[in-house]
Amino acid sequence: MRNMKDFIKRLFLNDKAILAVIIINSIAIFLQECGLGLHFIDIIDIMCTFIFIIEMSVKISTFGFRQYWSEGWNRFDFTLVVMSLPSVVALFVPTTLDNLSFFLVLRLFRVFRFFRAVHIFPNIATIARNFCKAMKETLGIFFGYFVLIITFALICCSFLKELSPEYFATPLQSIYSIFRLCTGEGWYEIPDAVAASTTPLWSHILRIFFCLMLIGGGIIGLSLINSIFVDSMVSDNNEDIKKQLNQLEEKLDRIEKLLESKSEKQ
Repeated sequence: MRNMKDFIKRLFLNDKAILAVIIINSIAIFLQECGLGLHFIDIIDIMCTFIFIIEMSVKISTFGFRQYWSEGWNRFDFTLVVMSLPSVVALFVPTTLDNLSFFLVLRLFRVFRFFRAVHIFPNIATIARNFCKAMKETLGIFFGYFVLIITFALICCSFLKELSPEYFATPLQSIYSIFRLCTGEGWYEIPDAVAASTTPLWSHILRIFFCLMLIGGGIIGLSLINSIFVDSMVSDNNEDIKKQLNQLEEKLDRIEKLLESKSEKQ
């Protein structure tokens, strides 16, 4: 009996085994959403849900609820398991309840099981920590960038809403259009649509204005933000390299001093 308990613990505390179950469950959900009404796919989905429930129970019994709940990924797994329970309950409830809209919405939460595989991959904690650090360091730049987009969007909304209402009729539409322009999505469609509604002289001026906005806000602005963000993400690696170089310099200094002392004695 004890050997069986140890085997169950090793099985359900093995990240690779759980990752395999997540992959199988993801394939089953994908096939279900494709409209395949095969009964064995529903059985696989339910079996995977029960496996996740057993995994959660084994972890709580092994580590204790307080230690289990203290880890963020465990809280995330617990939330996903609870949200996926409606897919199990759906087998035992009446059809009228299963058709209720709120119940169907709860069943859709099972799709979030895909995210359970994230924290199993190696170095994900380091990547998440560096991402949060990079977001903090570049938050001011992001804020300034969006302030510029909003400013130019309001200017365009004020002057161009009559010429091109499909892009600049309201401030929200204008913000979305400027954002599209800066990301290169509508870099020629939007200027051409506006230029077609005005005189030739103003059409050239407006095209130049939108080109300058694309260069400043799209090419230069986004490249600057991207470079600063990436540099912040890899700053830990740079610090490690600096420490290693400093240690190497100290060793070389000690070797140089030893050689000088030996040469003096000779």
